[in-house]
Amino acid sequence: MCGIIGYVGSEPAVPVLVEGLRCLEYRGYDSAGLAVVTPDGALDVRRAPGKLKNLEAELRQHPMEGSYGLGHTRWATHGVPNEENAHPHRDNSGKMVVVHNGIIENYVHLRRRLSEEGYNFETDTDTETIVHLIASLYEGDLEAAVRRAVAELEGIYAFAVMSLDEPQKIVAARQGPPLIVGLGEGQQFIASDVTPILSHSRRVVFLDDEQIATVTPAGVQVSNFAGEALQVEAQEVLWDPITAQKGGYRHFMLKEINEQPEMVRDSLVGRLNRSRGDVSLPDLGLDAAGAEAISKIFLVACGTSWHAALVGKFWIESLARVPVEVDYGSEFRYRDPLLPAGAVVCAISQSGETADTLAAMREAQARGAGLWAICNVLGSMATRLADEVVYTHAGLEIGVASTKAFTTQLVCLYLLALRLASLRGTLSPEQLAERVQALATLPRSIEMVLTGEGQFVSLAQRFADRHNFLYLGRGPLYPIALEGALKLKEISYIHAEGYPAGEMKHGPIALIDPDLPVLGLAPQGPWYEKILSNLQEVRAREGRLIVLATKGDAEVAEVADEVITIPVCHPDLTPVLAVVPLQLLAYHVAVRLGCDVDQPRNLAKSVTVE
Repeated sequence: MCGIIGYVGSEPAVPVLVEGLRCLEYRGYDSAGLAVVTPDGALDVRRAPGKLKNLEAELRQHPMEGSYGLGHTRWATHGVPNEENAHPHRDNSGKMVVVHNGIIENYVHLRRRLSEEGYNFETDTDTETIVHLIASLYEGDLEAAVRRAVAELEGIYAFAVMSLDEPQKIVAARQGPPLIVGLGEGQQFIASDVTPILSHSRRVVFLDDEQIATVTPAGVQVSNFAGEALQVEAQEVLWDPITAQKGGYRHFMLKEINEQPEMVRDSLVGRLNRSRGDVSLPDLGLDAAGAEAISKIFLVACGTSWHAALVGKFWIESLARVPVEVDYGSEFRYRDPLLPAGAVVCAISQSGETADTLAAMREAQARGAGLWAICNVLGSMATRLADEVVYTHAGLEIGVASTKAFTTQLVCLYLLALRLASLRGTLSPEQLAERVQALATLPRSIEMVLTGEGQFVSLAQRFADRHNFLYLGRGPLYPIALEGALKLKEISYIHAEGYPAGEMKHGPIALIDPDLPVLGLAPQGPWYEKILSNLQEVRAREGRLIVLATKGDAEVAEVADEVITIPVCHPDLTPVLAVVPLQLLAYHVAVRLGCDVDQPRNLAKSVTVE
């Protein structure tokens, strides 16, 4: 959630650090700061609450210079978001400074002990405990002091520390939240993700839990918390720096919505055999015997990825005939789950660093379940924990509200369902080939949906003043109703609720009046007649009815106040097509209201703390 950037080298550090913080803005934050060691050996710190522009204004008024330093964007957990609580934090001598992402669970105990030892605390944060603890243990070797400190810290954390006593050196430690080292020629980087590093280097090292990196201009040394030196392999990041730019779009979110046809194509490449009418998942080492041995699949995820899991449950159960249970990552390990022999836990995560999802994976691993991951980020913790990985190939997603990551997760879940069905023999060759052909045409169908963007500008003008929305769907479109409601909530701050349409009479029907927009998902398919009946009930109570329907459906037009259409497609794939208009509607409502679309208040792109 918080963003960390560090630089050591010969270039001016401040521009590198500020640009790095700009790349990390999408993670969500409420204050920002820099610490740089000046040419004369002093530690200079600037901090500001609010957006990065406030820190930049402070830097224009009070410039800094130096060739190494640390930057940070803070998402408040302990202490209000003000300048005092913003990172970086210094020790009492002013010679040591730290930035931190995570939560120190035993900070109250440590703070009390350190206070008794004479250390003065100036902030309300748990982070300040780290810098005073390291200072109290420092005996001329910063890495050794960090190693002794982590032995006392409880919780999850990624932090980086510098000391004036050891110039041109940053020591970083990971136990939970992501931390990445970028490798350059005579210059090195540390960051919370790859985005700040891309314009400088493509070679990165993903630190594992319980690892410490000591970074100098000459290179990087990695060891574990026990002090054992580790040989780590650098990975080549294929994302282009241009993908981290808006490319002429007003917002990253709109760019990423429009990238969905291309990203879906990328997720299908090498996985569809149209001539043979079959699906291949080379990443997934599964044969017929292995598929038959699966007793149950647990799909574990958080947020938008959880909605993808709900759709995946419909597909896997109906096509492959494997029982599926869907769990929130934040609940899975706390409910003492029953994992039968032959169970597989499949984690779904865009970043591969979501704290609750990783905790669920570790719980599954400890209980002996097979462990899979559907993930977008090569080298992320989820991909390293999993036995098997299916990559989504969504590319870099900057907007906090997930769009293309969600659609590619759906595509990979459908591919997984078809692969299991093929291996288990639950679909005939003709049924499988029909679905493979339908998948192949999906990117073009998404492109057709995107050509109607102007309609959503008009809908936003009419409905942006409403305070509540109700989204209704049935079958695999019920999770899409949940996702549509979440998108509207996330970026426009309008209260929205997704509901299974068949449950409307069990509560939500009481809310329907002429001021309530109700968005019903009613494309052609197995649930069409049922959802149409539910929408008639909304009409009878004078709710404002927006209906998503299959193009050419005259019956829906007689019921709805507004109709959004999607192309004719295979009924299995309507969830993928149906979500795109809901993304566009949420986007244009938020723009109409003047909201910060890419960085909604209080939200972070990757939730790396519980």
